Amino acid sequence: MSVLLFGVSHRSAPVSVLERLSTAEPDQVKIVEQVLESPLVTEAMILSTCNRVEVYAVVEAFHGGLSAVGQVLSEHSGMSMTDLTKYAYVRYSEAAVEHLFSVASGLDSAVVGEQQVLGQVRRAYASAEANNTVGRVLHELAQRALSVGKRVHSETGIDAAGASVVSVALGIASNQLGDNGLQGRTAVVIGAGSMGALSAAHLVRAGVKRIRVVNRSLSRAQRLARKIRESGVAAEPVALDRMTATLSDADVAVCCTGAVSPVVSLADVHHALAAGKRDEATQPLMICDLGMPRDVDAAVAGLPGVQVIDMERIQREPSAQVARSDADAAHGIVAREVATYLAGQRMAEVTPTVTALRQRAADVVTAELLRLDHRLPNLETAQREEVARTVRRVVDKLLHAPTVRVKQLASSPGGDSYAEALRELFELDPTAVDAVATAGELPVVPDGMDVGAETGSAG
Repeated sequence: MSVLLFGVSHRSAPVSVLERLSTAEPDQVKIVEQVLESPLVTEAMILSTCNRVEVYAVVEAFHGGLSAVGQVLSEHSGMSMTDLTKYAYVRYSEAAVEHLFSVASGLDSAVVGEQQVLGQVRRAYASAEANNTVGRVLHELAQRALSVGKRVHSETGIDAAGASVVSVALGIASNQLGDNGLQGRTAVVIGAGSMGALSAAHLVRAGVKRIRVVNRSLSRAQRLARKIRESGVAAEPVALDRMTATLSDADVAVCCTGAVSPVVSLADVHHALAAGKRDEATQPLMICDLGMPRDVDAAVAGLPGVQVIDMERIQREPSAQVARSDADAAHGIVAREVATYLAGQRMAEVTPTVTALRQRAADVVTAELLRLDHRLPNLETAQREEVARTVRRVVDKLLHAPTVRVKQLASSPGGDSYAEALRELFELDPTAVDAVATAGELPVVPDGMDVGAETGSAG
């Protein structure tokens, strides 16, 4: 069985397509459950962020698994398979491993090098584990991806600028607002989740004088406002039905909710502009729409006195890129980690065959020693034990070189053929090999491999 990836991201599709595939967490669980209804899929998890929707599945057959995953996403998005595949990409086996390692490292993000996606991968895995949709293969793959991502961020300068979708968006807004940027400005954060908290933190560092937190749940807005006040900036919670009035005197608004349709309408902004009586030429309202799907009606961008900074704009921004040397260093780490992981997987695949071979040899030795007992019943105990030791030493020496060598050969690309050759040469029962392979439980993960990461929704 191999890992199959079926995905759509900012690199393969426009925002309008990503919006149709965007999923709330309960729907993500349903998608994985539907994928697992196929008898060809044994494990699955979904990574859904503002810039990507990717399903990782362990499948018994490539084409059958691809059809199963694609059909579920097609039904969820309302797109035909033909239309969906125009924007989708597929990775299989080694390519799927390399892709996940790159994603966790921030190399495939809209803002290359941002760290939020590492936390998103961790949460995707945690959700799948909690719902029992991952087994040994995805468990090991996800844990290693988290480890690789942490290593890339700690050993390269890929995130030295601290870039994220939030920082890039607010950087654009600051430049547009003039010499003082966000210093002394009034800001509105719409959405009190992890992205809202990250936005508030950036706004505080930028020197805004007041932040209003708008959220459907007022209690969550109150919690975030309290944290902002603790950092020394005036903040107040606002109910969603008071959003229009709140926008009337705002200089910048950051929209980052988990809603499936726009929460900021054309009428909301139009009324806010009218109530604010601002000079459109010198006091534009900067709106950062970081939602996926959009939090802000697309028509808002056409209003005079308003500038909308959306995901498409962010992706074009030079500050969303990293230095080539840092990117090259990160890619080098990913490449080496992929090679190490795959070599380990290939060695793990041949281990059951080696174990089955040694077990068969042990069974043959035991049978022959029993025959010796029947033929020479009067053999002294010491002599019988010496014969047994000698026979076992001979068998161990004969098996040592081929079993060590087959593990070495198996770690190289195409090494799975050596295990098959070993099974054929020694006529090993496939069911015995499978029994050895499935006997163990999930491996214990070394300390530090289950990596924590920054939260957010920027991947």
